[in-house]
Amino acid sequence: MQDKGIVYLVGAGPGDVDLITVKGLELIKKADVIVYDYLSNKRLLDHVKKGARIIYVGKKGGDHTLPQDDINRLIVDRAAMGYIVVRLKGGDPFVFGRGGEEAEEIVNAGLMCEVVPGVTSAAAVPAYAGIPLTHRDYTSSVSFITGHERFEKDKSSIDWEHFGRIRGTLVFLMGIKNLEHIASMLMQHGRSNDTPVALIRWGTTPRQQTLVSTLENVAYDAKQQGFKPPAIFIVGDVVNLRNHLSWFENRPLFWEKYCCYPCKRTGKRALENT
Repeated sequence: MQDKGIVYLVGAGPGDVDLITVKGLELIKKADVIVYDYLSNKRLLDHVKKGARIIYVGKKGGDHTLPQDDINRLIVDRAAMGYIVVRLKGGDPFVFGRGGEEAEEIVNAGLMCEVVPGVTSAAAVPAYAGIPLTHRDYTSSVSFITGHERFEKDKSSIDWEHFGRIRGTLVFLMGIKNLEHIASMLMQHGRSNDTPVALIRWGTTPRQQTLVSTLENVAYDAKQQGFKPPAIFIVGDVVNLRNHLSWFENRPLFWEKYCCYPCKRTGKRALENT
């Protein structure tokens, strides 16, 4: 233990354990304390050193293990005690991960903070579903948007008029619960009812599921198929390329080969990301 610790905000990637960065994995191996999220692949914890403290602070469908303020205090307190703390966050810490807020708290406490970017699900998940976010024949722009906004607010922070007008690809993160509202707002502001869309659940993991629909029908289709979080929502003509480019879900023996893995701690085989 050092006189003064340090916090590393590490992006765990989108779910596929192999998509962690080299630097991120090395920090996991040297950390004294690991504070990890619901969407961080648990297989990464197989690499922690003996004696390291592992703390789960996941948030799932409104069920928060710890409120964000308590998570901030936990990280700061452990680092203030001299520990090397890895805050392991799904995707990238600074892409809708509240990593900016955590970094502010750490710096304000007079502690050292480093950010290790991760592969964001906003880009990786469509790729694993065979959907390129940009394509010369379809669109040259892409927008990442939160789908988790509290829509009861008097004024939305999302410029629906802009996103309804532009023809670029839209990627909504954490938008399943607000899917009907999102689709409605886009159609009200100019997006065609028959715009191709895709929902991708548990992207980049062996549990990946993809639903292709249209802007008008997606909310109904998702409800009929019982589509639940975690999932991202893609809007745009590039979705049509999936029929030709889908690769991950088309692998031979997809479920048997990729859905289970041997746990280093127990030796048993278990579902990934359960």
